[in-house]
Amino acid sequence: MAGKLQAPRGTFDVLPADGERRQLLRENADDLLGRAGYGPFETPAFEDTEVFARGVGQSTDIVSKEMFTFEDKGGRSLTLRPEGTAGACRAYVEHGMHKLSQPVKLRYWGPFFRHEAPQAGRYRQFNQVGAEALGSDDPTLDAELILLLAELLEDSGVESRLKLSSLGNAETRASYGEELRTFLRAREGELSEEVRARVDANPLRAFDADHPGTRAVMAEAPLLIDRLDAADAEHFAEVRGLLDDAEQEYDLDPTLVRGLDYYTRTVFEFDSPSLGAQSGVGGGGRYDGLVEQLGGPPTPGVGWAAGIERILLASDEDPDDLELPVAFVAVPRPELRRMAFGIVRALRDSGARAEMEQAGRSMKGQLKQANRIGATHVVIVGDELEVKEMEGGEQRVVADEQELLEAVLG
Repeated sequence: MAGKLQAPRGTFDVLPADGERRQLLRENADDLLGRAGYGPFETPAFEDTEVFARGVGQSTDIVSKEMFTFEDKGGRSLTLRPEGTAGACRAYVEHGMHKLSQPVKLRYWGPFFRHEAPQAGRYRQFNQVGAEALGSDDPTLDAELILLLAELLEDSGVESRLKLSSLGNAETRASYGEELRTFLRAREGELSEEVRARVDANPLRAFDADHPGTRAVMAEAPLLIDRLDAADAEHFAEVRGLLDDAEQEYDLDPTLVRGLDYYTRTVFEFDSPSLGAQSGVGGGGRYDGLVEQLGGPPTPGVGWAAGIERILLASDEDPDDLELPVAFVAVPRPELRRMAFGIVRALRDSGARAEMEQAGRSMKGQLKQANRIGATHVVIVGDELEVKEMEGGEQRVVADEQELLEAVLG
């Protein structure tokens, strides 16, 4: 007999209870971002591999180790999208969005793919909510996006702390990279093998190392934030001032390094203590050169992405508290099913969530089922219509459908 089939390693099924929480999170995100002018946007689940190789960077772990890349039947190299910003910038170029009123504000929600070691909150297929603003380097956009993510996390019951830094412009970062390489080579014997292997390609990632010797070395390393030119320092000061005005707390973290090569100027990350070692719940920053790297005109941009699974894992909300009120229509006798069916439809048409007995249970069993689904009211269809409040137990006869709807909906 064949073995039981399971979802592939690093993937998962979304069952209805979790699906309810996801749906409410998406509705909240759509409302929050929509009110700020971020329009709904989608890209394909796979792109030409070049989009990520050129945009995200060959030296990143994502491109060098984690992408799901394959050839289609025409021999073209395609990759399941590992992140959302490169695809958004590709679409900006392809559809000539630089001709639109700037900035172009986009929001998205969907699945992404990375070949990582699965653990709590980290999967090979995962979902993200994200926002991007392309076409302006105004520091108010940096602050706006940070505050929107902070509000989304707070509304979702996630305790988090904001880490903030600046990477300057591409020239400053390149010059600092050479300075850091020189420093690291002078201390090469104290570094981990992995850090030594990537000194040439991406020395900034040494700040992320867990290796004790490397961490001791990096505590004495020069810092990029001390090398910012006047314009970048002024931009960062404006972002910080706007966050201060909004009373948004943050930790200035000069060692903050995002795992993508395209970042410039502002970078930020929200950490949640409830997630343990993998504490990042969302983050982003500025990517003022990415559109140009993908063949478009020089275009500043800033954005973020947050993990749906991580938000739900870090949330202190009780899933039961997120359930919508439910009316359960009980049917004492089979011949009353048609009447009950009409009442269910009337309840749903009036905005209630309603279910009816459809499994042949006894009345005792139906009341238990009403409890299971979190019903606030039970409508009993008999010779008379009765409405029972589940919390207090009060039960009363209603004269007609209109009075029934008023009793359930309040």
